[in-house]
Amino acid sequence: MAHQVLSWSPDKKHSDRERWICIYPAYVNSKKTRVQGRRIPKEKCVENPTHDEIRDVLVAAGLKVGVENKLYSRERSKEPLFRGRIRVQLKTDDGTPYNNNFPSRESLLFHIGEMIPKLKSRQVKSSGDVGQSSGGGKGKGKGKGRR
Repeated sequence: MAHQVLSWSPDKKHSDRERWICIYPAYVNSKKTRVQGRRIPKEKCVENPTHDEIRDVLVAAGLKVGVENKLYSRERSKEPLFRGRIRVQLKTDDGTPYNNNFPSRESLLFHIGEMIPKLKSRQVKSSGDVGQSSGGGKGKGKGKGRR
């Protein structure tokens, strides 16, 4: 009986969570190839986006969003950083776009790729990486000295 609940049916409405579109971080990851799951051009992608960042961008855009703890089938790494699937309601029950700014899945992916670099967490993280890389160099030097 549970199998029938999960199976797709034309009777389900666009507002039912099963009909919402799925977005994995790999779709907008500039480090991935098309074969590895990237869906939009590299110039419009972001380096290693997380499901939290994607969720934040979509919530800010006023969309109905759900997060699921799933792993993309083409993803090689099982790390928590690459986990997560975002569900988004793209259409209303009558088939019209839920938000007129995003009539298609592709327009939504372009918006995600454009907005993630503008997130405060991204801007802080990039300046934090510079400090970590210099600290990492010192750590490597200490390790070699102990040999």
